[in-house]
Amino acid sequence: MHRLPWVPVLAGLAVLGGCAVPEMPTLSDPPPPVHLSERFEATSSHAHRYPRSAEDVCEGARRALLSQGYVLSRNDRVVLVGSKFFQPEKDRHVELKLQVTCVPDDAADRAASAYVTAWEDQYVVKKSTSSSSLGVSAIGSISLPMGSSEDSLVKVGVQTVRDPAFYDRFHALIKLVLPAER
Repeated sequence: MHRLPWVPVLAGLAVLGGCAVPEMPTLSDPPPPVHLSERFEATSSHAHRYPRSAEDVCEGARRALLSQGYVLSRNDRVVLVGSKFFQPEKDRHVELKLQVTCVPDDAADRAASAYVTAWEDQYVVKKSTSSSSLGVSAIGSISLPMGSSEDSLVKVGVQTVRDPAFYDRFHALIKLVLPAER
C-alpha cells in the first residue's frame, strides 16, 4: 500500500489556516441592539426651558413651525405635531415631522420646558404594472392586452433626527417668536 506522507501535513495546515481566518459576519447575524447607543443624560438638545407658561411656549412653537412651512396635524394647547415634505431625489421623498410637548416647570406655570422630537419618514417611488385583456365573445376569444403603470410611495424607513444643531435652531426660533407677555 502506498501512503502519501504529505496528506496529513496538508490536512494540518488546512485546520490551522481555518483557525487564522477571522470570522466573517453572515447575513443572519443580527445587528447590535439599538438601545445600547441610547444615552439618558441630564441635558439634551431635545429639551429647552423658557421663562414663560407652557401655553405661551407652545404658541411660540406653533408660530415657529408655521413660519417655516410646516403643516400642523395636531394643535393642542400643549402638544403640537407638524410636518413638512421634501423630495431630495426624483424617486425619493422625505416627510420631516416634529412633535413639541410643552410642560409647566412649576406649580404657578411661570416657566415651562419644550420637549421636541423630530423624525424623518423615508419613502421611495415603486412602479407597478398591471395588464388586463378584452375578450369579444361574438368573434371568438380575442384578447387585447391593456397595460397600465402606477406609481406609489412605499415607506422604507423612519429615523429620529439626532443633530443637536437642528434642535438648537428650532429652540432659538421659538424664543424669537414667543408671544408678548400678558
